[in-house]
Amino acid sequence: MASLILQACYFMLPAYFANMAPVIMRKVFVSWAVPLDFRKKLGAEDIFGSHKTVRGFLFAIIFGLAAAFIQNLLSGLPAMQGLAIVDYAQWPLIGFLLGFGAIAGDLIKSFFKRRFHVAPGSSFIPWDQLDFVLGALLMGSLITDYSLKFFVTAVLISVAGLILVNHAAYFLKIRGERW
Repeated sequence: MASLILQACYFMLPAYFANMAPVIMRKVFVSWAVPLDFRKKLGAEDIFGSHKTVRGFLFAIIFGLAAAFIQNLLSGLPAMQGLAIVDYAQWPLIGFLLGFGAIAGDLIKSFFKRRFHVAPGSSFIPWDQLDFVLGALLMGSLITDYSLKFFVTAVLISVAGLILVNHAAYFLKIRGERW
């Protein structure tokens, strides 16, 4: 079981980095903070909201690629041999799919938050915790077949980790909300 948990965490690293990218990069390249929906509306609501930006989208993919590149560099180390469930020589594809999947999952959640009139940044449990994970796992399924056990492990570990990281960021005054 421990190896399954480590494999799930390792596989999801590009998605984790992609999910953090918009928050990390929010004060960089300020001119790229253009809303991804270009302020277009669907009915009376924004499509995604002004906080979903071109910058966040691009850096999510870049961070996913960077994480997969590092995984590729580490893939030859004996300690890493049992962790990989994919061939990291394909790091551009892995990084793109998991990074894109993570940010696409977040965008889909934001789309539905707007439809349900949930304010940007407001809690939308359980989707705030599942959005990027499900998006990344869906896109990851294009390059590898994983078992239901692996899928469930990746979801549970990712949700638990996200909650811990967000609570820590809240108490360190990095984030304004716990979720």
